[in-house]
Amino acid sequence: MDTNTLKSELSYKYVRSSGSGGQHVNKVSSKAELYFNLKDSKVFNDDEKQKLSEFFNNRLTKENILILACDESRSQFRNKALVTQRFIELIQEGLKKEKIRIATRIPRGVKKRRLKNKRINADKKAKRKPPELE
Repeated sequence: MDTNTLKSELSYKYVRSSGSGGQHVNKVSSKAELYFNLKDSKVFNDDEKQKLSEFFNNRLTKENILILACDESRSQFRNKALVTQRFIELIQEGLKKEKIRIATRIPRGVKKRRLKNKRINADKKAKRKPPELE
């Protein structure tokens, strides 16, 4: 995956950040919104696009556009860098191949330890009962 080509497909929009902050926050657009069109992307092949669309299933719009926003910092430049970094991490996570799980047996020692602890607990609880008188 070429990150420079991927970054060229991104578009940004800057809007006013919500929340408290006084006069300055009302006139500065520091919140960065990242837009990525997955359907028209030339970086990924069809299989990768399918895998990413499944990974982003709740985050994509109807037009297959991913929108990420960041307003953590008061700096527009810093917010752009943060949202871009978050986007690249999400793409890498979405394309990660899952490891095939190899089924293994439960070790004999683990079974013995579990049964021994079970026996100890059963004895402990049996001792709490009053003795049976004949």
